[in-house]
Amino acid sequence: MKTSKSSVLKKRPSTFRRLTGLTVEKFDKLLQNLTLLYNEAEEKRLYKPNRQRAKGAGRKQRLSLEDKLLMLLMYYRLYTTHEFLGFIFNFDDSNVGRQINYIQPLLAKIFRIPTRRIKLSEEQLLEIFVDATEQQIQRPKRKQKKYYSGKKKRHTIKNQIIVNPKGKILSASESNQGSTHDKKLYDKTNIYTDKKSRPIGDLGYLGVSSIETPIKKPKGKDLTKEQKQFNKKLAKRRIVVEHTIGKMKIFQILSQRFRNPLSKHSLIFKNVAGIHNLIFA
Repeated sequence: MKTSKSSVLKKRPSTFRRLTGLTVEKFDKLLQNLTLLYNEAEEKRLYKPNRQRAKGAGRKQRLSLEDKLLMLLMYYRLYTTHEFLGFIFNFDDSNVGRQINYIQPLLAKIFRIPTRRIKLSEEQLLEIFVDATEQQIQRPKRKQKKYYSGKKKRHTIKNQIIVNPKGKILSASESNQGSTHDKKLYDKTNIYTDKKSRPIGDLGYLGVSSIETPIKKPKGKDLTKEQKQFNKKLAKRRIVVEHTIGKMKIFQILSQRFRNPLSKHSLIFKNVAGIHNLIFA
């Protein structure tokens, strides 16, 4: 019987974690949850009304689900080419894309990261942190101005996350054009809060009454000692969201210039957010 790539790699746990971002134990847990959804999806696919072949007919799957998940995680972690993954898994590069695209929505069903209008529990409302992150994209053929970020001086796509004090991602926005202001992005997400709590953000959210932000230095003047201390304390509290974004970007698919269709970015971003919660939260 052909030995799977996953079973070979699991014999080297440290290498497994470097290539996937997950420990073997976390990988097995994710695989267990994925198997249920995958089997359901396969049943629906095989019983399509317009399917001409009988169930079980056609070519057999060359890769096990375990290796398909491994391939997807390696793609997220390393952001290598489909050709390289095809070489590693002895698979045609066009089939690599098909398998990745098939599994990605199933992962999203496992993680269930909300996008907008989330209602937070009283415990979560005590302290939450908000921040936006940008990723460089290839220069678009259309709407170049809308994707151009004046801050980054390049074409980008932007997402916003909400995290709790432990760094767990509670919400991840849809991907927006790089020129979108942080305030506008926050308004789109429509996060539910009440007077008991105000999300903590950076100066990008200055002017949003529902968000606590640092005090901006007045033009031509200096901040008072008390104001500087306030900003320092606030920065210490909100460093958790900065660390969370940094941990997400160990997955090179969110760190390098994004080469996939922009329509897939939201799904990929939310999947990486879910993987982050599985690892760190």
